[in-house]
Amino acid sequence: MNAKNTYRIIDSKGRVLIPKDMRSASGLDYGDIVKLNVRQGAVSIQKVALIEVGDQSPEAVEAYVRAAIKRMPDETQLSLITDLTELLKQRKEN
Repeated sequence: MNAKNTYRIIDSKGRVLIPKDMRSASGLDYGDIVKLNVRQGAVSIQKVALIEVGDQSPEAVEAYVRAAIKRMPDETQLSLITDLTELLKQRKEN
């Protein structure tokens, strides 16, 4: 990919769209886990396969679960959805 400047506006929720050509060139795809880092005022984004050991933040856990689900067979996904739905029903009853 040709290195060119690309400008984006951060929305009210702090999100910014990474252009498709940049996502493709970097191998980023929907549901991938990325690690954000700030060094000397510059934000870097790195695709990672696994969350760092010990990071149990809600965002890290969600990213891990979403990545794991993408690799599960359909039957396992459906079973997990059923279990989660039942858990939510139980929470509402209590």
